Amino acid sequence: MPHTPPSAPYPLLDQVESPRGLRALPAAKLSTLADEVRHCLINSVSQTGGHLAAGLGVVELTVALHYVFNTPEDRLIWDVGHQAYPHKILTGRRDRMHTLRRKDGLSGFLRRDESEYDAFGAGHSSTSISAALGMAVAAKSAGEQREHIAVIGDGALSAGMAFEALNHAGALDLDLLVVLNDNDMSISRPVGAISNYLARVLSSGLYNRVREGGKHVLSGLPGMKDLVHSLEEHMKGMVMPGTLFEELGFNYIGPIDGHDMPLLVSTLRNMKVMRGPRFLHVVTQKGRGYAPAEGDPCVDHGVTPFNPSTGQMAKKSAGKSFTQVFSDWVCDAGAQDSRLVAVTPAMCEGSGLVDFAERFPQRYFDVGIAEQHAVTFAAGMACEGLKPVVAIYSTFLQRAYDQLLHDVALQNLDVTFAVDRAGQVGADGATHAGSFDISYVRCVPNMAILTPSDEAECRLMLETAYQHSGPALVRYPRGSGAGAEVGSGFETLPWGRAEVVRQGSDIAILVFGTLLEPARKVAERLDATLVNMRFVKPLDEAMVMQLAGQHALLVTLEENVVQGGAGSAVNEALHAAGVAAEVLNLGLPDAFIEQGSQAEQLEIAGLSAPQIEQRVRAAYAGLERDAGGRSAPDSAFN
Repeated sequence: MPHTPPSAPYPLLDQVESPRGLRALPAAKLSTLADEVRHCLINSVSQTGGHLAAGLGVVELTVALHYVFNTPEDRLIWDVGHQAYPHKILTGRRDRMHTLRRKDGLSGFLRRDESEYDAFGAGHSSTSISAALGMAVAAKSAGEQREHIAVIGDGALSAGMAFEALNHAGALDLDLLVVLNDNDMSISRPVGAISNYLARVLSSGLYNRVREGGKHVLSGLPGMKDLVHSLEEHMKGMVMPGTLFEELGFNYIGPIDGHDMPLLVSTLRNMKVMRGPRFLHVVTQKGRGYAPAEGDPCVDHGVTPFNPSTGQMAKKSAGKSFTQVFSDWVCDAGAQDSRLVAVTPAMCEGSGLVDFAERFPQRYFDVGIAEQHAVTFAAGMACEGLKPVVAIYSTFLQRAYDQLLHDVALQNLDVTFAVDRAGQVGADGATHAGSFDISYVRCVPNMAILTPSDEAECRLMLETAYQHSGPALVRYPRGSGAGAEVGSGFETLPWGRAEVVRQGSDIAILVFGTLLEPARKVAERLDATLVNMRFVKPLDEAMVMQLAGQHALLVTLEENVVQGGAGSAVNEALHAAGVAAEVLNLGLPDAFIEQGSQAEQLEIAGLSAPQIEQRVRAAYAGLERDAGGRSAPDSAFN
């Protein structure tokens, strides 16, 4: 069913084609505009799915930022992008919101090539302050006067990178405004009217003139200057939560109510004329203005299409997802082995650890958005005899590569990595695609890599990796697989051994992972041998040599980039053994694949069943021509 733009009447929003139109409105109408943006957001996301709760929470803040600052000349840098849908609505993309996260449509995140208002591309967290600081340096170098505003959430602020950027920014005399969107962790709870009053006072021109003027007047009296400075800081520290940020070199304001439009506008206006590093602490509510999302913002963090009247989401497939397979296994394994501890730097829900956290709260650790810490934290526990299982998305493990290598693999520690979202991830697109993990992990000594072909094998491999006395990684995709019946026992697979699924003639297809199902269809049509390789590392080299000796063409198939992937492992093994063999490596291309359904993304990559068959036929026909100057007859294939 085609999706169309929402048709609800938006009398004010219809007047706002861009932030320039927004800035032409009287301030008294901004709250009404925010209501219309909120309703537009709900109507749009109800059709497309996407990240809802975070966007609902920053509607007023988004309106106020574009109203006060001269965007796009002033650079507005959003962290992650989950909260950027209102920003898209206000920056000329409202009529395309019905294409959000769909093939050839609007990105679910920020993209510089999508709009001049997207100052920096975002998908992963904790990048905004570093990027904004880099832009501020560039502006100073060019002699340009503009504002740089980084908007970061409290979760993203838990990442070390954000604090590295804050530490650097505080040491530079640059115009930078960091806006903390505090919607969950709340560094400090707002203190109502008093807090808002203090924010007004501390951001006012009078306060800052007195503050700076006092420093100037007392500059010749070092003792008095130090006393006054100390008194000022201690007075602020008694009533304000910003001591840390002040110590880092920022002028801290807040916390303020992020849904009070007049307060937001007045505070931002005051802070706009201030110079140097500034930090505004804004407290918002996830899901604001939409009862279902307010009731459970975590559930409405990322949603499928839903009924906007009820909040009821479209039913997902009845099959058990790979994440659920992991959830069941980790609970069962945890009940069997008290040494098992679970760690995640992602959402508990998304990682499949909700049940484990409830059953074993003392053995569950959500470390926040801190991937590097998560891995080294697990390494420390492994040193002392625990058996950590790190539940992490493939694209997030990239951020902890040094820790994987240096802290786990180098010490050969017994850490199991349950790597979710391997391969293409659908609507989240290139920023979240798990396209590279085989390549970047395969080259690390001591690391084992297991690639389940279906849900049942996923459980077997998780148990196999867990029982292995060293670091091991099990990669599995987003969503459901072939629908295989999943057992409940604790059987393991023979270590490093492949499985012959079908015996054929001239062609052998070596599959690593869930592309086994389309490969099965291709093998039947081509009368090819089909092998479920199961292990990328250790590779079943004996099986590879056997297949090379019995077939004219080997085809490797994986949902990972071809460069350095599982196919490369096969090539290297053959070369090392001095075995000459014709090999066709099929996998993800050397390009970022943008959003769409997972099926659409695989088609773009040339990995649908018909495309695989066509590419194998062409390669085999080429061999026949090279051998005898003739094309392979159709009778060569059944």
